[in-house]
Amino acid sequence: MGEIQELNFEKTVEEDEERVIPQHKNKKRWVSTVVYTLFVLVGQSSATLLGRLYYTEGGNSVLVAALLETVGFPILIPFALYFSSRNRLSKNNPPISNQPSDLLIKSFVYAILGLFQAATAVLYSIGLQNLPVSTFSLINSTQLGFNAVFAFFFNAQKFTPLILNALVLVTVSSALLIFQDDTTGANPNGKSKTGRFVVGFSCTLVASALYSLMLSMTQLFFQKVLKRETFSTVLKMIVYQSMVATFVVTVPLFTRGEWSSLRNEMEIFETGKITYVAVLAMIGLAWQVYAIGTVGLVFEVSSLFSNVIGAVCLPIVPIMAAVFFHEKMNGIKAISIVLAVWGFVSYVYQHYLDSCEKTSGGGGGGEVETVQELSQVNRRRVRESENFIKQEYRI
Repeated sequence: MGEIQELNFEKTVEEDEERVIPQHKNKKRWVSTVVYTLFVLVGQSSATLLGRLYYTEGGNSVLVAALLETVGFPILIPFALYFSSRNRLSKNNPPISNQPSDLLIKSFVYAILGLFQAATAVLYSIGLQNLPVSTFSLINSTQLGFNAVFAFFFNAQKFTPLILNALVLVTVSSALLIFQDDTTGANPNGKSKTGRFVVGFSCTLVASALYSLMLSMTQLFFQKVLKRETFSTVLKMIVYQSMVATFVVTVPLFTRGEWSSLRNEMEIFETGKITYVAVLAMIGLAWQVYAIGTVGLVFEVSSLFSNVIGAVCLPIVPIMAAVFFHEKMNGIKAISIVLAVWGFVSYVYQHYLDSCEKTSGGGGGGEVETVQELSQVNRRRVRESENFIKQEYRI
């Protein structure tokens, strides 16, 4: 009788593994990936164009523009609490470690990521202030190259011919912009045209490098420290690091006295006070949507894929900038767009090949590891059941 119960239990476990995991896990992951992708595309393109509108209509505070990238995090707190409470009630999630050492490590990582986010926000704001939005967007394509390098060191990303091809293309794409003479949309702040371009180009390039490093560190943090596959984990990470970044940007905003000049900035905003407030609110909301999508893609796929999706905005933003801000689309900029999109396609095709390899069993992946982990848990349950049955029959 005991042997029959053991065999039935093992058979049930094996059937559950084969039936539930591949279908449910795959479907849920693809749906999440699509949603996060839409968040990235809508959030990034909207925030960039609205940021350019802020400067065009009379805004001139770099710190305010940088603060808008992080200050919207309170709207995520109710969602983080809601999903966190749901996860506590679920029996499928591992318990959260509240050991002092673990909390200290998490706090340290959140602080580091927050500092990176603050620095990136300020540098991006300076770049957008001094460059046309189309040029700014194209320079951002260097994130792909930087992220590939950082992912190689931090996330065990392999260099393939397609990735190397993409690296060369995005590098050449950005390098071409140095030879153009286009300062349409630049903010006249006393600097020469060349000076504004050099400042904007340099700050945007450094910001792209820091942002790519932050994404790779985020993926490493998910893998080595958090080890939890829940949406509340994504929201909490955004809230905590945004809290740090907001504090870092707010301090100089008050100490330098820029906060007192915001009323005057609102008065001179060309489209009116209501539009000024609405633009700032929409910028903050768009950046939070983008943050959810970015961290979500890092969580579901990888930091490299998250950057690749961000590169989809390359052809979108310059075209919309030409429509709404009447920026010139010269030959060099058009060639730069083509090269950047070509590099993006190389990345996507490489990711497609990797996915096919994992599906066919040629390589490991997150889902394979999940199945293996569940198999180990089920084997342990089988052994526990065997011991229980043996003890019962001895009695």
